[in-house]
Amino acid sequence: MAIIINVDVMLARRKMQSKELAEILDMTPANFSILKTGKAKGIRFDTLEAICKALDCQPGDILEYVTD
Repeated sequence: MAIIINVDVMLARRKMQSKELAEILDMTPANFSILKTGKAKGIRFDTLEAICKALDCQPGDILEYVTD
């Protein structure tokens, strides 16, 4: 896939664990893992907004486009 999910990078920069962010997002750790690993087929804008708010970042810090 040409879209790379960089949530792990932002989690490390903010010294936050995946489990903690999943709780903030009111998401199960399993569903968050699917999103984090790029296996999700899409992401809702409200979820993206909540991630950005929790990590104090911009959508471009989380999503990256790379040509194949």
